[in-house]
Amino acid sequence: MSNNVADLRRDMPLLARNEGVWEGWYRYYSAETGKLIDQHRSRLICRLKEDGEFPYHQTNHYFWEDGRVEVRDFPASYADGRIWWDNDLITGWAAAMKPDDFNRSTCLNWTRKGEPDLYLYEMIQLSDCGKFRSRTWHWYKAGRCFQRTLIDEKFATPDWRNFTDTSAPNN
Repeated sequence: MSNNVADLRRDMPLLARNEGVWEGWYRYYSAETGKLIDQHRSRLICRLKEDGEFPYHQTNHYFWEDGRVEVRDFPASYADGRIWWDNDLITGWAAAMKPDDFNRSTCLNWTRKGEPDLYLYEMIQLSDCGKFRSRTWHWYKAGRCFQRTLIDEKFATPDWRNFTDTSAPNN
């Protein structure tokens, strides 16, 4: 594994374009009925870090209308053209989708710790202008899709180092 940010920026330019603060909505749907199960606002801070053990570090802030707030950290190492997660919640990877002639698509796969038959595939589509992302998650349990998550995000700022807002986004 390489923890060199220069290698990550060189080998994963699409991931590097996602560096900064993103705000949006997560919406969860039943695969069986298509009905909305849950939704919440989000703020993701995506960092490429020159120092420390992990060259990529993402912090997700979730905000529900009832006042609940959840924060999750996802530090990742880098090797072989992918970032790799292995933390208390998930193990998995992210990589640019090949071939993608337009360099817009990233694919992720992860498995929940303690639930080896629960896994997820995610596709991230970054707009050409770099200001919008659309993401889809397909959740599988025992080999069957049971849920989908649709995520719509806007780029808030590239300056994650000085971003200190802890309130829910107004999106």
